[in-house]
Amino acid sequence: MNDRFKHLSKLAGNTTRGLNKAAITTVALATLTFGVGVHAFADLAFKTVYYVYVDDQFVGTVSDKEIVENVVETKVEKTKDDFSNQLPLAIGPKLTYVPEHVFESFSNQDDKVVAEKLEKLLSIEAVATEILIDEKVPVYVKDEAAANQVMKALRLKYVSEEEWKQLEAQQTLNEKESLPPLKEGETRVVGARFSKEMTLSQSKVSPKQILSVDEAVSYITKGTLEEKKYKVKEGDVLGQIANDHDMTLEQLLKLNPGLKEDSLLKIDQELNVTILQPLVEVIVEKEVFQKETIPFEKEVVEDSSMYKGDTKVKQEGKDGSREVTYKVSEQNGKQTQKVVIDENILQEPMSHIVIKGTKVIPSRGDGSFAWPAVGGYISSKQGQRWGKLHKGIDIARPSDRTIKASDNGIVQSAGWSGGYGNKVVINHQNGFETVYAHLSSIDVKVGQTVSKGMKIGVMGSTGNSTGVHLHFEIYKNGNLENPLNYLK
Repeated sequence: MNDRFKHLSKLAGNTTRGLNKAAITTVALATLTFGVGVHAFADLAFKTVYYVYVDDQFVGTVSDKEIVENVVETKVEKTKDDFSNQLPLAIGPKLTYVPEHVFESFSNQDDKVVAEKLEKLLSIEAVATEILIDEKVPVYVKDEAAANQVMKALRLKYVSEEEWKQLEAQQTLNEKESLPPLKEGETRVVGARFSKEMTLSQSKVSPKQILSVDEAVSYITKGTLEEKKYKVKEGDVLGQIANDHDMTLEQLLKLNPGLKEDSLLKIDQELNVTILQPLVEVIVEKEVFQKETIPFEKEVVEDSSMYKGDTKVKQEGKDGSREVTYKVSEQNGKQTQKVVIDENILQEPMSHIVIKGTKVIPSRGDGSFAWPAVGGYISSKQGQRWGKLHKGIDIARPSDRTIKASDNGIVQSAGWSGGYGNKVVINHQNGFETVYAHLSSIDVKVGQTVSKGMKIGVMGSTGNSTGVHLHFEIYKNGNLENPLNYLK
C-alpha cells in the first residue's frame, strides 16, 4: 500500500468517536481563545472518497464511484460497436474500490488522473464458453449452446444425421432392453466419441478470440484457421512441392481436390499446402453383420507308391460359410481396428486334398528341368524368327560343350534329322519330351534310360545352323512349350 493510502487510512481512523472527542476539545479551545474559530472549523466537513484498485494494483482515489463507472460504461459501449455479435461483456481485470470517510479537502484533478489511468488499465472481455481440449488447448465460442453445436458438427463429419439420432435413442435404453439383431449387410453405429477429453466452462476472454460454430469446427479439424498457399514456379513438380512442405504426395493431392499425380502445373497456380493437425479426432465404433465365405484349405499328401511328378485329387475342396458380427473402430474415417464379436458357422469348409507321388526312378522325370549345357547363354529365344516360328531356345558359348539330359527319361530317338542335324529326343515318361539338336556327336542310343544331368552328346553346328550352339525344345503332351517356363 503506498504512502498516500496509508495517510488516508490514518485520517480515516479519526472518523470514530475519538475524532469527535478531539473535535469538541478543539472547538472549546477555539471558543475560549479566539471566539470566531467555531465558524472556521465548521467549514471542514467529513468527505467520502474511494480508493480504486485494478487487481492488486492501487490506481488512485476518486471523489465519486461514478467516475469509475463512467469509464467502464464508455469502454463497454465502444467494444459493443467493434463487435457485431451479441456477447455479454464484462471488465477483464478485477476492479475494486474501497470507500473511506476522510477529514481532508479533495481536488477534482485526482478524479481526472484516475480516469486516465483506468482507461489504459481496463480491458473489456466477453463472457464466453471455453471448450478445453485435453486440458491444454482452449477454443472459445459465445455460449454453451454453440459449444454443443461444435461438438455435434464434429461428430456429424463421420456419422450421418440418421445414425446420430439412432445413437441418441440407444442411450435411452435401460439395462433390460437390447438392440434388435442386425440383418445381413447391415451396419449400426454404437459409439461416437472424441480422441481427447473436451470440457466446457465459462470464461472471460477478448471478443476477438471468440469463434463462430463453423470457425471452431474448422479450427479443431485442421489445427489452424488459415490455409497456407503455395504459388507454382517454373520447374516445379508435385513430388518436390510435397517434399518441400514436409508432406507426402498423397497428402498434397488430398488437400487439392481435382489435382492428380500426372496433372500439368501452371505458373502461379495456387496449391493448398496446409499440413492438417487436428486438435481432436472422432472415434466411431460400429457393429457390422456379414455373411461370409470360409475358403477351403489345400492339403498335399505324399504317396511313396506313386511316381514323383504324378498327382491325383483325393477330395475336391468346398468353401464353407458363416455369419459374423464385427466391431469396427474408425478414427477420423480411417479403420483402426476390426474384431469378431460373434460368429455362427453355417457350413464347415472341406479341404482340397491332393496326393503327390514321391517314387523316383531314372526312367521317369520329376517335371523339373535342369540346364542342358555347361554354362552358356541364350542366343535366341522361342518365337518368330526370319518369317517362321523358332520352336525352342538356342544356347551358345558354353564353358564346356557337353550336352546333358534335362531330366530323367528314356531316349526316344537319336540320330540325323534334316535341318536339326544330329538330334536326340528324350521321353520323360510323364507327358514331357525334350529335344536336343545340332549336336556334333551323340553319346546315347534309342531305348537307353538316362538320368538328369547325364551326358548325351556334344554341342555342334550340324544341320541348318549358323554356328556352334544347342537348339533345345520342350513338349508337354505333344504340345510345344516355352523352355524358359521350366528351366531351373
